[in-house]
Parts: sequence; C-alpha cells; structure tokens
Amino acid sequence: MLDLLTAAIARRAPLFTAQTNALRLIDGSGDGLPGITLESFADHWLVATPATTMPDGLRAWLQQQGHTCYWKTLDQQQKVSPTHHCGSHLTSPFLIRESGLQFEISFQSGYSQGIFLDQRENRAEVRRRLQPGLRLLNAFAYTGAFSVAAASAGAQTTTLDLSQPYLAWAKRNFAHNALDPDAHHFCKGDAFHWLRRFAKQGRTFDAIILDPPTFSRDENGKIFRVEHDFGALAALALDVLAPGGWLLCCTNCRALSAFSFERQILSASRQPLSIRHQPMPADFPGDAYLKSLWVSR
Repeated sequence: MLDLLTAAIARRAPLFTAQTNALRLIDGSGDGLPGITLESFADHWLVATPATTMPDGLRAWLQQQGHTCYWKTLDQQQKVSPTHHCGSHLTSPFLIRESGLQFEISFQSGYSQGIFLDQRENRAEVRRRLQPGLRLLNAFAYTGAFSVAAASAGAQTTTLDLSQPYLAWAKRNFAHNALDPDAHHFCKGDAFHWLRRFAKQGRTFDAIILDPPTFSRDENGKIFRVEHDFGALAALALDVLAPGGWLLCCTNCRALSAFSFERQILSASRQPLSIRHQPMPADFPGDAYLKSLWVSR
C-alpha cells in the first residue's frame, strides 16, 4: 500500500501550479487503492473511506506526512462532517486556488466541503467560453463555483439554489475574487419552478449549467431522480436557452450510463442537438462516474 500511495501522489505533482492548489491525490481503484480517496485543499488533506475504521497502514502513513488531515466516512445515509485525524485542527474556513480563482472551503460545514474537484476542467471551459455581455444560469449552484468562473470572464450570472446558506457562501466566493455579488442575480428555490418562471418572463440565457443531485426533494416534497427526470429538466432549460447558447449537463449518478444520460437529453428537444462528452480530469483516473455533456442546438 505504501508504494501505491507514494506513487499516486508523485503522479499528481505536475498538476499543482501557482494557479491551482486543490487536487485529488488518490482516486481509489484508479490508483490501485480501491475504497480510498485523498484530496488536497491548499495543503490540507481530506481522506475518505467507506468503512468506519481506517486501514492501519493508511492511518500510520498519513500521520507521517506532516499535513493537517481530516477523515470522512463515505456514507450516503448518514452524511456528516469530516473528523480530525492528524496535524493541526482547523477552526474556520480557508481559501483554495483553482485556475487562479479563490474558493472558500470548510471541513466543518457538513458532508461536502464547498467545491467538487472533479468539475475543475468544466469550470475552466465555462470560463473560456464566456465573455462580457453573455448571460449564464447556474442551477443547483451549491456554493456558486461555476458562477464565479463565468463572472470572472465578464458574464452576467444568475445563481440558483434551494439553500440560502449555500447562496450566502456563493456570494462570499464572489467577494473572494473581487467580484461584486450585487452586480449579479441570486435566486433561492426549486430549479423547475424558476425555469418555468423565466420562460413566462421571456428571460433567456446564453449558457445554462445543470448539475443536480442524483436525488432531491423540493420544498413541497416533490422528488427528483436523475435517472427519470433529467430529460424534463433539460427540456425546461432549452426553453430559456438563447439562440447560439449551450447547456452543460452533468450527473454523478453511477446507476445511469453515459448512453442513457445522453438519450434523456436528446429526447428533451424537438430539434437536433449537438452533444460532446467531457472526460474527467487527469487526477481522477478511476471510475468515470461523472458524466458531463456540452449540449447545443
């Protein structure tokens, strides 16, 4: 195990730059270490395992590395914050850098730490595609990382999420990058509701991000499942997509194949669609669970 851990980290070394200091260091079976993931957030490490006890060899190795390290148990039924494993204790949020942008990370705010590192290349592509005067809608925005990427390119952004605390976090991410949140739009509520509302208002967007959770329940108790409902979501998004615009459709649902995901999106449109699949970043060589489709008419 120790040789595999050391080799995996050595392979990632060239990916760290002055502009990016947050990466996945260990990606489970992709590095010959099934069940183990390790991520570095500005030199603060987060290890995740499916079991409630950490393998002894891994525990000792982490303690020898000299990093602040927290441990998270991968449990979709009981999602809890990571616990301290070794090194210094973190008592407050901190900032990471990704492609020159800064994002707030917290190891004390629940199961997710504020950013999904597997979306790094997608955020960079959003930034490349946008320019001043274009309008982006970021649905299911979480802490607004896609919105920050778009706003940094000069785009006008609308950040949509069910959670007011996450919208507040998104506004802080704007401020961390000297972007004025008051110059952008933030909407609390259900994406289906807001997409219908935008359509009635005649409001359109040049770019729309659709990255919903695999399973969710809205404020009225209505259930959304990616396997069955993404097509309906995409259809509503296409109704508010400006001519020449594009969608980025993502899901990490392992039960949904890339083919079935694409079929859902194609069936959502009465017009032909062009679809390009985006591979996962180089530091995620394991299971290609994240399916990312760039969609245009």
